[in-house]
Amino acid sequence: MDRLQQQVNFIREIDKVKKIIRQNYITDASRRENDAEHAWHAALMAVLLSEYSNEPVDTMKVVKMLLIHDLVEIDAGDSYAYDYAAQATAHQREVKAAERIFGMLPEDQQQEFRSLWDEFEEYETAEARFAHVMDNFQPLILNDASDGLSWREHQVKKENVMRRNAKVPSASEPIWNYMLKLVERNIEKGNICP
Repeated sequence: MDRLQQQVNFIREIDKVKKIIRQNYITDASRRENDAEHAWHAALMAVLLSEYSNEPVDTMKVVKMLLIHDLVEIDAGDSYAYDYAAQATAHQREVKAAERIFGMLPEDQQQEFRSLWDEFEEYETAEARFAHVMDNFQPLILNDASDGLSWREHQVKKENVMRRNAKVPSASEPIWNYMLKLVERNIEKGNICP
């Protein structure tokens, strides 16, 4: 198969990410967002907010990570952040999905995408840490904008939100401080259980 055909096949396959519906609602709370919207939103946030990283980051690398990080959910499905049973098996399902989905690409792009995805998952570089901040900050912003609708639906507790975001301060103190304000505001409003 020639290179262009492999790339087109991959492009067609990743269109399926638009069908992966997340638990978060869009800002007007009219519907839930999909994975493609989440990835685009988080990637654009990285462009806008990379100045708040505790360490210098290669913003383009962060953007690439964010654009591909959830493609594995085409096969593995979306595991809700506060569904700990689903989270326990998510990585195993996602690794298998990464092999298939990125395996559709020509060898050089397959290696690049898989390497970026692995780096994101391992959380060891400044870029991976900041990409995770964006991945966590984006749904928090949407929850705040939708008056905590998905938090209320799932009766999310403060301890769950804090555990989910525990690594944020090591990557971005300014964003962590902003997130804390949003969490406290939503506790006061009754959107997050104390």
